[in-house]
Amino acid sequence: MAWSESDIPDLSDRTYVVTGANSGIGWEATRMFAAHGARVVMACRTVSKGEEAASRIRALSPGARLEVMALDLSDLDSVRAFAAGLRGVHPHIHAVINNAGVMAVPLARTAQGFEMQLGTNHFGHFALTGLLFDALTPDARVVTVSSGMHHIGSFDWTDLNWERGYGAWPAYGRSKLANLYFAFELDRRLKAAGSGIKSLSCHPGYASTNLQFVAPQQNKTMFGPAFWSVGNALFAQPAAWGALPTAFATVSPTISGGEYVGPRLFQAWGAPVVQATGAHARDAEGWKKLWEASEKRTGVKFQL
Repeated sequence: MAWSESDIPDLSDRTYVVTGANSGIGWEATRMFAAHGARVVMACRTVSKGEEAASRIRALSPGARLEVMALDLSDLDSVRAFAAGLRGVHPHIHAVINNAGVMAVPLARTAQGFEMQLGTNHFGHFALTGLLFDALTPDARVVTVSSGMHHIGSFDWTDLNWERGYGAWPAYGRSKLANLYFAFELDRRLKAAGSGIKSLSCHPGYASTNLQFVAPQQNKTMFGPAFWSVGNALFAQPAAWGALPTAFATVSPTISGGEYVGPRLFQAWGAPVVQATGAHARDAEGWKKLWEASEKRTGVKFQL
């Protein structure tokens, strides 16, 4: 039988953190977790949007336990403030779902000067997870959302910041490959330390979300929104289906750590299953290089 939302167990003893929880895959995953009893901290860049998103979930699940907190992953000061505030309220966290991200945006820099996509999608989540790490319960999970676009990603270790030859899609691919490098290296380190915490990665396949429209809006093009509108209408699965790999990676009892979960049919549609990444995502030396670069750039070290 295909795994579905109905397979999510009772989560009333769980506290989850979901980044980018106000829309798309993050909102659907939050809705699912809350409907099954979890307390969910919705980490959102804009609190008002988070509160509106929480209200929509409460309309579906009146007993939903939701808390909205401000988090801007493109600013490490915001990440540190969020982590400190969260730990003051919730000293025990059962899962961190690294979901938020930006896709194929024009060249821009984070508050600390990193290329925006790698800075937001990877460095921000690396720092967040590290700062929350000692609050994770012994059976906790770290779930990092990647993308099938990791297949086009590559690293130039002499130019992580895209000082030359920037391309919006290659930069996105690099950031999604970085998500996998992080998830796999964290898994390796956890197992070496004998920890019960599990690190997983997943991707939504081709799901219809607002993420696809951000870059065209920033580029102020008419073609982009039209292209995605038609493509989503004809080929995309609903965001709720795209969130199933995230839910599966977070709650499935069959997970041992290190798995990559995505939709079954052509890695684009359907029920979540464990599947293979691109071969280049299994570069253990690359994992270590990125980990060391991430520690240096964020100033965050994991206490394993």
